[in-house]
Amino acid sequence: MPVSGEAGAGPDAHARTGAPDADPRAADPAPAAATVLHTLDGGVSWITLNRPEAMNAVTWDQRERVIALLAEASADPAVRAVVLTATGRGFCAGADLRGAPAQARERAPGDVSRTIRLGAQRLIAAVLDCEKPVIAAVNGTAAGIGAHLAFACDLVLAADTAKFIEVFVRRGLVPDGGGAYLLPRLVGPQRAKELMFFGDALTAADAEQLGLVNRTVPAGELEALAKEWASRLAAGPTRALALTKQLVNASLDGDRATAFAAEAAAQEINMATRDANEGVASFVERRPPTYEGR
Repeated sequence: MPVSGEAGAGPDAHARTGAPDADPRAADPAPAAATVLHTLDGGVSWITLNRPEAMNAVTWDQRERVIALLAEASADPAVRAVVLTATGRGFCAGADLRGAPAQARERAPGDVSRTIRLGAQRLIAAVLDCEKPVIAAVNGTAAGIGAHLAFACDLVLAADTAKFIEVFVRRGLVPDGGGAYLLPRLVGPQRAKELMFFGDALTAADAEQLGLVNRTVPAGELEALAKEWASRLAAGPTRALALTKQLVNASLDGDRATAFAAEAAAQEINMATRDANEGVASFVERRPPTYEGR
């Protein structure tokens, strides 16, 4: 049964649901290879959550597969960009604790914290730390950890039917999966508190107005737009994009001197890449650059 995050781990976890329209009767999850589809097309790694009957509430096995695929994307020079999306009406209705390793004893102090650190937070960190740009193509409801999974991506595209829900407060829970870290950085503390205190569903259009979504399009156009943006990223200077991502993600966590030093170091590293040399040469020669991702 889907839950809002991973804080519900324990005997009563299955009494909690994630998105309001998730089906609590959904069948036990299939193997992760079937419920997290993966293809590599034109330098783009497509990672697709595929449990539509459960609104793509993410299981333990699915989470581990997504984390592994993001790590592979970082290490594989053939991968130049990543798209994270889902099938059916839901993008991700939260965390589904079925299939997690069984707990052999009664819950003790520290267990919940450990579960969150090793679970939901690892998933969000995997997106933030991926060395390739990650696009979220949000096809439907994104609730709890599902919303945070989208917000952790570098760019967010959404179908006009999508909704974002900070559902934790509805279950009497504290937001987990990096929500209190991500939201204030995206919309400011007041807006973040409004979303987290009330748990109201946010339409894709409203999310775009707040700056949580880059573009909202009709549902039938979402995949095409994701392909277009991912193809543009895949044709870009991959290492420069990775370093830019690192700089932006770290920019709100330090002071100006630290940010300036990181910027200079990143440019120093980047200037040793083939793509940087190609970019400069193409400018001098007045021709379009051809980047290789190296």
